[in-house]
Amino acid sequence: MGVRWGEGGARLRWEEGRSSGLEYGRVVAFRVVGARSCVGARGNPCPMGAPVPGRSTQARCAECARLDRAHSVAADTYLDDPRTYRVYLAWFGSGLLKVGITAEERGPARLLEQGAVAFCWLGRGPLMAARRCEELLRAALGVPDRIPYAEKRAVRARLPGVEERTAEVAALYARAVALPGWPESLERVEGQVVDHQAEFGFDGLPDADGVVAELVDEGVVSGRLLAAAGPDLHLDAGDGRGVLVLDTRLMSGWGLTALGPGDPGGFTVPVREVPKEGGEQGSLF
Repeated sequence: MGVRWGEGGARLRWEEGRSSGLEYGRVVAFRVVGARSCVGARGNPCPMGAPVPGRSTQARCAECARLDRAHSVAADTYLDDPRTYRVYLAWFGSGLLKVGITAEERGPARLLEQGAVAFCWLGRGPLMAARRCEELLRAALGVPDRIPYAEKRAVRARLPGVEERTAEVAALYARAVALPGWPESLERVEGQVVDHQAEFGFDGLPDADGVVAELVDEGVVSGRLLAAAGPDLHLDAGDGRGVLVLDTRLMSGWGLTALGPGDPGGFTVPVREVPKEGGEQGSLF
């Protein structure tokens, strides 16, 4: 369950396998039902139906999480994948760049899933060569392989223009491809910068006022969709509550239903306020 990105843009996928398109300006609304339980691992249900915390973005119990990572490229537990991989640079805001790898057959889907505002390819080749290149860039250029979502969200409403961010990515690309020590089996790729601001709906996006902390039984989420990036939905909650961000990974493991005529609108789930520059952080509700 959560946002899935593809050629047709973003779609909200539900547990039953169905999905609905995410159109900016439309209302996203649902009510939470029951308790949250583990979603299982690698397509198999959790044998215990174990409960999981509401604040976790990974809706798996400890055992299913271990099984899910036991055959994972991201966790370095699957090293004999024969597919071609690509190394990329991803940009999320001024000074917020990371390096990563993704299977070539996935195209830019991984970048959209992470909420990368701009990116470029660096190289292509076998998995282990791509991984060694990733490690080279981390060590030589100080580029991380992860950026917390809180940092990504904090800058989305104040992004520099496309020319500035393109120049920042291109400058790091030039430094990266000039480094000695590239794996011989990794082919360098021309650094064409791709921009996702339009796909994400960031034009004119206001600052976020809060982030959903967790879902709860009988809680309601209802708001007009302003933007979507990675797993995040930026929703205009109305009623003076401003713009609230829902990380859709929090939806997995819950029973969800459409709102009925008697259901309240807005948000009745816990929300964590986003600190404002020069202000004090308080509590929303």
